[in-house]
Amino acid sequence: MKRSKTSQQWMREHVNDPFVKRARSEGYRSRAAFKLTEIDDKFHVLKSGARVVDLGAAPGGWSQVAAKRIGAQGRVVAIDVLEMDEIPGVQFAQIDFLDPQAPDRLKEMMGGPADVVLSDMAANATGHRKTDHLKIVALVELAAQFAREVLKPGGAFLAKVIQGGTEPALLADLKRDFAVAKHVKPAASRADSAELYVLATGFRGGAG
Repeated sequence: MKRSKTSQQWMREHVNDPFVKRARSEGYRSRAAFKLTEIDDKFHVLKSGARVVDLGAAPGGWSQVAAKRIGAQGRVVAIDVLEMDEIPGVQFAQIDFLDPQAPDRLKEMMGGPADVVLSDMAANATGHRKTDHLKIVALVELAAQFAREVLKPGGAFLAKVIQGGTEPALLADLKRDFAVAKHVKPAASRADSAELYVLATGFRGGAG
């Protein structure tokens, strides 16, 4: 099958992307690893010994970074509906985070509530920007609700979103339960991309 001009352009950019090349050379499974690295360098979310949940973890770039940063005393539990190859220091479960049993199962795997919930998930794209934006915001809202169920007081939530107009409402919703909620855009996100990340810290609730 012939690739479209758009996909051909994406492939050229992907192959020549310095973060893609760097990911290969440093053993990371995706260029997304550098987005989390950059965010954590600035905001210090992944502390030594922390319990971390990585939602929609496959192929595992964020889990790799999290395991490295929290160290052997911490615990990373990664979940996805897709299979994921084993990562040292990461416990993986092939489950849907929307499963009603998922929060309790995750807390059991971690040995208690989480310090951090990560989500680099993206809804399947339709090609219609407004529709895709609404889909990913809905996904982030579900991930945030999951975070509220598993985080301990003071915990943090980091998730991918897309610019499109509803971001202020999402931040306002998060600010009801977190001390601080803001948007961040790491350099590893392509400059021409509408991709953003929402970071909420200082969770006011507390998972049981």
